[in-house]
Amino acid sequence: MIDLSEKHILIVGGSRGIGAETARLAAKQGAKVSLTYRQSSGSAESLVKKIKEAGGTALAFKAEVDSEDSLVQAVRGAVEAHGELNGVVITAGIFEGSPIEEMDLAFWDRTMDINIRGTYLAVRASLASLKASGKGSLVIFSSTAGQRGSEVFSAYATSKGAQIMFMRSMARELAPYGIRSNCVAPGWTETEMATDKIDEFGREDIVQSIPLGRVGRPQDPAKAALFLLSDDAEFITGSTITVDGGMDMRG
Repeated sequence: MIDLSEKHILIVGGSRGIGAETARLAAKQGAKVSLTYRQSSGSAESLVKKIKEAGGTALAFKAEVDSEDSLVQAVRGAVEAHGELNGVVITAGIFEGSPIEEMDLAFWDRTMDINIRGTYLAVRASLASLKASGKGSLVIFSSTAGQRGSEVFSAYATSKGAQIMFMRSMARELAPYGIRSNCVAPGWTETEMATDKIDEFGREDIVQSIPLGRVGRPQDPAKAALFLLSDDAEFITGSTITVDGGMDMRG
């Protein structure tokens, strides 16, 4: 059983989908949870309430993932409330597609700003606290699209591939500080962000392409993140765990 007792985990983008499930499960395993949200204040506060009603500890902070000042303020509030960070999960992002010929620069820049610039800013804002705790874990939710590429979603796939390279670089740079860095790469997962696209691309065809016979659920990649946050993964860094039911068969 994964034990996150006494750990303070910050989840950047924790109000919905995989982030919310990671927050819920982390709190269930004993973590003090801080989560950020961009717009979904109702979802964030509802999640915090449910965690507290179940006996857990959680707080929500509004933060724009592409704003350094906003993230710094959120981290500061989280540390003041729950102590130094032991883990940071970055799941905030957008999943939008456009054919290359139709994609304008604003579309490309928006994807990069939120998905990769936001990842960098979240790490930068939380790094001092992770170093202060003496032992930490960074977990970035990438995507199988970032491992193989994806037609129509080229900007998204590029941003997700960049996250993986950033993670590997951090794994080398931050190891002397006792900080591990890893990614979780979900395949098709039933979230608010992806459900419409699953139906658009053909649910039956997608399910048939997955050896384990179903689309992922938010708890599937969330459980992988919990493992990476725990001391059970203390010798794992620079790795990407693919959680896609065997669709791509990649490690």
